[in-house]
Amino acid sequence: MKSWYCGILLFVSAAAWAMPLGTNSRAVIPAELQQVISVDYRALKNSDTAQALKQQVLPDSLKEFEGALKGVGIDTDKELEQLTFAAYRAGKTGIQVVGVAQGQFPYKAVMKRMTLKKIKPTRYHNAPLYPMGNGMLMTFLDDFTLLFGNQTSIQGALDARDGYTSNLDSNSTMADMMSAVDSAPVWSILDQQGTQTMMRSALGDASKIADYETVKKRLLASRYTMNFQNGVNFDLSVLTSDSMTAATLSSLVKAGMMYKKMNATPTEKMALDSVTVDSDSSNLQLHFKTDDKRFQALLHCELFAAVSH
Repeated sequence: MKSWYCGILLFVSAAAWAMPLGTNSRAVIPAELQQVISVDYRALKNSDTAQALKQQVLPDSLKEFEGALKGVGIDTDKELEQLTFAAYRAGKTGIQVVGVAQGQFPYKAVMKRMTLKKIKPTRYHNAPLYPMGNGMLMTFLDDFTLLFGNQTSIQGALDARDGYTSNLDSNSTMADMMSAVDSAPVWSILDQQGTQTMMRSALGDASKIADYETVKKRLLASRYTMNFQNGVNFDLSVLTSDSMTAATLSSLVKAGMMYKKMNATPTEKMALDSVTVDSDSSNLQLHFKTDDKRFQALLHCELFAAVSH
């Protein structure tokens, strides 16, 4: 599930400004979504830890996106507030990724700049699509919301918005998952197939035992949140079909952590000791809380790498 948008989920800070997606943002997320990741971008400039992580994990394509925004007159440091990436299944074209940027954009100035540069848009469902370079296109959904992606992904998003295909609101499982987390500074939701893949990676060798093959089919979806208000807090919930499955999965995760500790460095062991795992009804609950220094160690652990990608 590694892709160009994944590293953004690490760009977080002590700020608690997170805001749920607006109506126009939700409308362009297709129903057949695999994962949504949303990050309060304003947090970047308020945390030394976030700045360090940004340099470490920032995907090249996101750097290109920032450069493209600056090229059309948008100051990403001052005007960009929130970035959301949605990966969705698009039939024969496979997984597509579309991005939504929210902020206080100088819409009129951007349009004027486009005109002066003689950049002409193409149209799709009456939406003007402007080239951003490197194969990316963008269109304003309103004065404060910008949709971007490659041609296939952005057309799929506009199809969902304009009623040619179903959007997020028709997928009750994922919509409910989103409503449970979208007030956090950093949050993500993952569908059934994505959750199964994520847990297999997270469990490592523990996923090879027979119990996991039985449990895997009963994993329905997952969600996580991150915030840096008092140290680092990471909370993962995996929705399963019943309490027995959740309890079994909890045992498997604990076994995977014990196996990891056997070969872990002292720093990694301290990070893993900060992880608690339990089950609550039909949900697996994983919680990690530590200070900024120990968080650096967790970044290199397989469990965190799996659940955050």
